[in-house]
Amino acid sequence: MPRTTRPSDAGEPLAPLPQEFAAIIRPELPSLIQEIGIEVSRAYPEYARLLSGPYGKAIQVGVEQNISVFVEQVASPSMPSPLRDEMLRRFGRFEAYEGRSLESLQGAYRLGARVALRRAKRIGRRYNLSPTLMLSFADALFAYVDEIEALTREGYLEVQTKAVEHDETLRRRLLHLIMAGPPVPRTAMAELSEQAGWPMPDEVTLVAVRPSAELAGIDLDNDVLTDLGGPHPHLLVPGPVDDGRRERLMAALTGVRAAVGLTVPTSGAADSIRWARRLLDLADTGVVDDTPLLFCADHMLTLWLLSDTALLDQLARRELAPLSRLTATRRGRLIETLRTWLDTRGTAAQMGELLDVHPQTVRYRLRSLETIFGSQLTDPERRFATESVLRALHLQDRRQKARR
Repeated sequence: MPRTTRPSDAGEPLAPLPQEFAAIIRPELPSLIQEIGIEVSRAYPEYARLLSGPYGKAIQVGVEQNISVFVEQVASPSMPSPLRDEMLRRFGRFEAYEGRSLESLQGAYRLGARVALRRAKRIGRRYNLSPTLMLSFADALFAYVDEIEALTREGYLEVQTKAVEHDETLRRRLLHLIMAGPPVPRTAMAELSEQAGWPMPDEVTLVAVRPSAELAGIDLDNDVLTDLGGPHPHLLVPGPVDDGRRERLMAALTGVRAAVGLTVPTSGAADSIRWARRLLDLADTGVVDDTPLLFCADHMLTLWLLSDTALLDQLARRELAPLSRLTATRRGRLIETLRTWLDTRGTAAQMGELLDVHPQTVRYRLRSLETIFGSQLTDPERRFATESVLRALHLQDRRQKARR
């Protein structure tokens, strides 16, 4: 941060901040960052939603960088800050992609500065700092706000001046809305979908991509929505990834590490990308074998065992599909019988005692299950998947009953 030379009210240039001042304010940073986040979220609800969404971590890192760089430049005025500068330009680009003016973001910057100044006044009283030093701090702080606003504006204008990329901007905004999911109004997505010339599908498949220089030249199908410029690049494929799409993705993403999520209703796009990113993480740690293009469909059980209930629903739908056409009552009885058989491998008499039914009823149900499931109950891997689903559903049911 350059030493400030803006005049004070008396017309005299303000003295530079002493480097020791950084040591005083550095311990305040964690709580100050938290306080600024609370104040900004309260004043600007749109940023509160962003902080709780898929981009929340990246935004939080950017805020921390901005504040930390200010303190470090008090101690080392000539210290460069390329990471912070690029992050600020990304903030500006994001606002442009979202179709917003810079007014709210600039307001958030200035609100953060006011919170920091309020904290500095308390510190000044605690350490008996001179009024001149506090005035120098305020001048330096708002000069810094001018600097970060200018960098943000660079990123914003970069997008604004590229009229030829108008359609891509609309598509990226549409992707952000789809990723945000409910409570975004469907009418807003439908209008933006029409403007972008991209028909809204009933289902989508998300693809998580690792940042790479190779992304700049990839050639994807025209109906694929992309966001490749952020810290967590990703693609959105309308509908499922069939064999043809799979081959084209593998060709386009040569040299790039990526994972294909599960196909979900459009409103569940955030789940698909979460699973895909989780699969990349599992590959990084060696839990699953790394391949040029990973598919969540090939690792559903692993993801489920290490993941969440939303994935359990997907796995249960696949493994219990043979029972989908039955009535709820009969399906429930057969599931209970199948789970008991997989757990105990007992005789009809033993299972009858556990289920509180006649052994002949058990035999009838087991014959029905053999007819309905066929080889699924004799294939070791499929049987293990079915047993895992039934065990998890049983535990989930017990948890729900305990809550009630």
